[in-house]
Order: sequence, then C-alpha cells, then structure tokens
Amino acid sequence: MSDLQKYIEKRKKKDPVFAENFDTGYEHFKIGILLRQAREESGLTQEELASRLNTKKSAISRIENHAEDIKLSTLEKFANALGKRLRLEVA
Repeated sequence: MSDLQKYIEKRKKKDPVFAENFDTGYEHFKIGILLRQAREESGLTQEELASRLNTKKSAISRIENHAEDIKLSTLEKFANALGKRLRLEVA
C-alpha cells in the first residue's frame, strides 16, 4: 500500500465526512480520467473530439475534468465520437 493510500485510509477512519465524500468524489474523478484515456487512445485531441461532437474544446475539458454531473446521453455521444460504445455495469 502506498503512502497516499495509507494516508487516505487513516483519514477516512478519523473523519466520517471525508470518508463519505472521498468515495463519491473519486468515482467522479475516475469517470473523467476514463474519458480522457479513451480519447487519447483514439488518437484525438480535445479540439478534434469537440469538432466531431459539434462543441467547443472547453466543453470537452469540462467533461474530462468535472464529470460529476454528466448525462448518460452525453457519455454515449462521447463514446460514439471515439468509435467506441458505452457499456455500463451495476455491481
């Protein structure tokens, strides 16, 4: 376990509000990272993807950096523009 992981676990035990918000925040962060990785793996810049989606580069940046309130329809459009399909899993 890394020092960061140890710190997070220790902080979660000491601070219930941090623990509750951390997991939700991490999931939102992870969605943005997955979207950015998918775009990069497709060899597209934010500008190129924005052009495919008929939007601005700033909108793509906002999606990748603040995915906490993203609509499912937006995720589908994002995936389709990358030549991918969206797959959801409830676990």
